[in-house]
Amino acid sequence: MVDEYTRHLEREREIKGKGLSQFRIKMIAAVLTVFGPLAYAVLPKFVGVPSKENMFALSIVVISEAISWAAIPMYAWLLYTGFEYTNNTFLYGLRLVILALVCEVPYDYVVFGQPFNMGSQNPVFGLVIALIVLSILDLMYAMRNITLKVVLSVFVIAIGVLWDVLFTIGQSQRIMNIGVVTLGMCLIYYYLHKRENTMIFTAAIFGAAWMLTPGLGVVALHSRNEKLGYMHSWTRWVFYAVYPLTLVICAAIGMA
Repeated sequence: MVDEYTRHLEREREIKGKGLSQFRIKMIAAVLTVFGPLAYAVLPKFVGVPSKENMFALSIVVISEAISWAAIPMYAWLLYTGFEYTNNTFLYGLRLVILALVCEVPYDYVVFGQPFNMGSQNPVFGLVIALIVLSILDLMYAMRNITLKVVLSVFVIAIGVLWDVLFTIGQSQRIMNIGVVTLGMCLIYYYLHKRENTMIFTAAIFGAAWMLTPGLGVVALHSRNEKLGYMHSWTRWVFYAVYPLTLVICAAIGMA
């Protein structure tokens, strides 16, 4: 007769073998994100400058960038789960601020071909804004006056959206503000996380409204297994270097 401990181990093995761990979600998101810098700095080297006269190049570049947008709901989910489980929101936010600052110069080189341009800020700033909004909303969670709570929540969310728009966070092709989509996804996760199907469906519809691919990225989250999946404790820190390195490499290729 199989004892309870053996059954427990079998269930753990079964769960571990199915779905996407946080590590796998980060890997997928990192791969998808590469297509953004490629579209700006690398692909024009091979297919030509995208324009009305070169529709082939324009199509390739737009498709490549659209693929990168599928990573938005994944990074939003990683931010939300990080916010939920971190022991120090301030330090978590500080790491993101430092990462955003490190990414800004190579991001401007990739997108604009120069070290400083206010035309658009890198998407990591969108994660910072979303974290600030979530933190403030969480502070208001215990408020007893429901009407005041709702009014203040709407005000805080509106300010977050305004920041994303004014600072043009991850502004792309004049049709996609990555900061706004990131904040919207984080809010959906924050308010609907206890209702899995409703959360995924709402996030998918919201993402699909933004050029389809962010909605497709939500599908991966529905198959997550809630496990970290890191082989080593230091692995998660490596991911902080992936995006800035991607930007630096693509910027170097673009300027070559």
